[in-house]
Amino acid sequence: MGQHWKKIWVGSAGNMVEWFDWFVYAVFATYFADAFFPKGNDTANLMKTAGIFAVGFFMRPVGGWLLGRVGDRRGRKAALTLTVTLMSVSAVLIAAAPTYTVAGYGGVAVLLVARLLQGLSVGGEYAASATYLTEASAPGRRGFASSFQYVSMTAGQILGLGLQIVLQHTLTNAQLHAWGWRIPFAVGAVGAAVVFYLRRNMLETEAYEESGTAADDRGTIRALLQHKREALLVVALTMGGTVAYYTYTTYLTNYLSHSAGMPKPTASLVSFFALIVFACLQPLAGALSDRIGRRPLLITFAVGATFLTVPIMTWLRHAGSFWPALGLSVLGLAIVTGYTSINACVKAELFPTGIRALGVALPYALATALFGGTAEYVALWFKNAGIESGYYWYVAGCAAVSLVVYLTMRETRDIDLKQVGREPAGEAEPDRVPAS
Repeated sequence: MGQHWKKIWVGSAGNMVEWFDWFVYAVFATYFADAFFPKGNDTANLMKTAGIFAVGFFMRPVGGWLLGRVGDRRGRKAALTLTVTLMSVSAVLIAAAPTYTVAGYGGVAVLLVARLLQGLSVGGEYAASATYLTEASAPGRRGFASSFQYVSMTAGQILGLGLQIVLQHTLTNAQLHAWGWRIPFAVGAVGAAVVFYLRRNMLETEAYEESGTAADDRGTIRALLQHKREALLVVALTMGGTVAYYTYTTYLTNYLSHSAGMPKPTASLVSFFALIVFACLQPLAGALSDRIGRRPLLITFAVGATFLTVPIMTWLRHAGSFWPALGLSVLGLAIVTGYTSINACVKAELFPTGIRALGVALPYALATALFGGTAEYVALWFKNAGIESGYYWYVAGCAAVSLVVYLTMRETRDIDLKQVGREPAGEAEPDRVPAS
């Protein structure tokens, strides 16, 4: 049991730093958007910054392919160490990027390169950590163990928001716009260096070490094409979850500030406390899935997101004060928990060991690039067009598509990870183990 917890801790700590760096770009965008573009329309500059944010997502499929291949061929440890190295470099670049007044659009070029590196890193990090946490857990506890992926992701967001709140209360608004926004990226670079040291000494998973997959087949597109159905399933089940997740986390602070008219410090506090509740819900829901299965939680999420997104987002816009906004934000995140708490293990449970990292990474990264990475930009586009409520229906529609998938997919809770894919197509189902 001690070894299982050690593996979970090391994998989660790195994931936390990765998502701290990824998330602070979004929450500090309102402070540095004007630093890289000519002053003018604030919403237009924020859209440009969000566009660069989205570009990082479109590098995630490349990162998913490259680092997923590394994870399947060289081991989960090698992939996880490489992802945090890339993230450290990108954080340093953003922290040191020159502004528009100093280098014109040269600062935008540096920002773009940094986001491309972040996209590569996170594209591989999700699958590597999802695979690692799932394989490192005991049978019958995979839902609980893999839920710590989103605990760590959310912890990174909480730390990012917490740092923003501290800076908002210690620096003036002018100082934050001038140079204070650089601080979180410097902090992220230091954190990544610490995690790099931790990951150098992490243990490999037994499932990977004991797998009998031929070396030539590990992490190849040829091997992935033998599991086309599972790959398409990952895309479809990710669609609704990733849009809803980024709506209630990454976009929420900007939405409360720019659409609901809340002061930026109040909007940050709402997101901060809502994310704390969200993080606490993850292991509870993950443990529940180990008892009742993955599908009931996924279906609950999709039904809630399909029918409640429009009223929640509408009420949030007119919340007016801290407590109503917090209650609605927690409600939205509680619904999303049905997806976030178990999506990592569900995807990992679909693929055999030799293709598991790439099988999760590439289709997930494609879906996230198309839907999650563009969520904030799409939301701002609707807002700029004067039809902001159209975005609420967009989120609900994506969730409805995933609902159809959840209703028709098979249950994966009891699958033996070491036996997935061992039988030829058309023969018996993989061996199963009791869900203790």
